[in-house]
Amino acid sequence: MLPENEFQYHIHAREGDVGRYVLLPGDPGRVEKIAAYLDGARFVSQNREFVLYTGSLCGEAVSVCSTGIGGPSSAIAIEELFAVGADTFVRVGTCGGIDPKVRAGDLVIATGATRQDGTSREYAPVQFPAVPDFSLTQSLVYAAEDLGCRFHTGVVQSKDSFYGQHAPERMPVEGELKSLWEAWKRLGVLCSEMESAAQFVVSASLGARCAGIFHTVWNQERKAAGLDGYDAKNDNTDLVIRVAIEGVKNQIEKDRGGV
Repeated sequence: MLPENEFQYHIHAREGDVGRYVLLPGDPGRVEKIAAYLDGARFVSQNREFVLYTGSLCGEAVSVCSTGIGGPSSAIAIEELFAVGADTFVRVGTCGGIDPKVRAGDLVIATGATRQDGTSREYAPVQFPAVPDFSLTQSLVYAAEDLGCRFHTGVVQSKDSFYGQHAPERMPVEGELKSLWEAWKRLGVLCSEMESAAQFVVSASLGARCAGIFHTVWNQERKAAGLDGYDAKNDNTDLVIRVAIEGVKNQIEKDRGGV
């Protein structure tokens, strides 16, 4: 393992390059879009799926670092960002709706995640829940309320295989995948994504804070049910970014004792 505070192998950063607060999009292409909301944002590094910028909000250093798709690269990002000074992480992601009430364009703020992944199992027993930090989640909820946007709070599905969801019938474990999907539906799971379980559990193992907010691209269950008002695919992530930024500002004020 690399010594703490030395140059990090994957994110190509060292102590002083990142802020305490870090926004974590999956998509490297979303980093500059988020960084545009920071004061004095500067490019720090780019390596593999990791693109890193640092600026400030409310006078505090804040960074944006992409994680790529899935738990393994997310764990690497959080491990290395933590090693050089970060301790508060907000996933700014996209998802596909499961619960019919979740429409394309809606935001989802996670209160927990199913651990249908492999990475989190190398950090904690399966009995340990994948849950976000309460205060940080609350900061995101306040931001969504203040901006007056349509959002939901609840459990999200976090899994490793995109095509296990979208083409389960061609997988040798078809029955298991379909059974789990039906269980999530009956349990009121809101949406499906691929990073939260790992990010929540890795952060917990480090004593760091993590929360997650998602833009809903579409909802396959609404389409399958032929519901009136089925919404077409929505790829506009402007709103989820704005809410995440305001959520971080809220948390900064809380941490200063202002809330």
